[in-house]
Amino acid sequence: MLRFFVTQSDQSLTKLLQWQTKRASFKVALICIVAALVLTLHRYLGDYRFVLSVLKSIELNNLSNIFQSFMLHHVNAQLHQLMFWASSIVLFYFILPLLVIVLVIKEKPGDYGLAPNYSFSNYRPYLIMIISMIPLIAYFSGTDGFLASYPFYKVGKNEGLYPNFVIWEIFYFLQFIALEFLFRGFLLHGTKRRFGVYSIFVMTIPYCMIHFGKPLPETIGAIVAGIVLGAMSLKSKSIWPGVMLHYGIAIMMDLSVLYRKGIL
Repeated sequence: MLRFFVTQSDQSLTKLLQWQTKRASFKVALICIVAALVLTLHRYLGDYRFVLSVLKSIELNNLSNIFQSFMLHHVNAQLHQLMFWASSIVLFYFILPLLVIVLVIKEKPGDYGLAPNYSFSNYRPYLIMIISMIPLIAYFSGTDGFLASYPFYKVGKNEGLYPNFVIWEIFYFLQFIALEFLFRGFLLHGTKRRFGVYSIFVMTIPYCMIHFGKPLPETIGAIVAGIVLGAMSLKSKSIWPGVMLHYGIAIMMDLSVLYRKGIL
């Protein structure tokens, strides 16, 4: 009789482990597919030119005319284009993965790096990294590739920084939250139970690829940054220090380039 109950218990435990394994495998597959999907959607739908071509091809003439005027002929067309791009990142990199976590996977967003972690020991390495980047920013901001690329919003010679540049920097900050969430939150923490520390390197591949087309030093640096930020997010279980580091470096680069151009 005892042997029967032990056997039944073993069978129940085996079934439970099999179910947990299948669920974990499904979650990892889903996260990888969603990550690939949102990257693809942003690549196309985040490009106002592609959206405009689609509107014209399906003959939504009134809507395409309004959209074209807003993106191409408006006095603030440049800002509108950048806001559209940043909003696309927020939608596809943040909102859609968040909905998958809550509605499909049915887990807590905090388990994917959104929980704040205010321990100074977690933030200290990021502060050290920001400080160590200052000499590199000072150097590279004077090179042709970075002068041509940054800031994304091209400030005119007689144009002040307020309001357009300030508005753009707010949107720039929001897209960094979305960016860190997709890579150092959704993709990293969503696969860590399956891949362990190797989830950092899985995440680093697509993270590097979204930098294609930028200056070569930045793209190579994205590999190093992806590994370092991934390791820190895995340790701290939070994306927020990475957001501060990422945006801190970005805004220092923007301001440094503006200074080099004689605008600041």
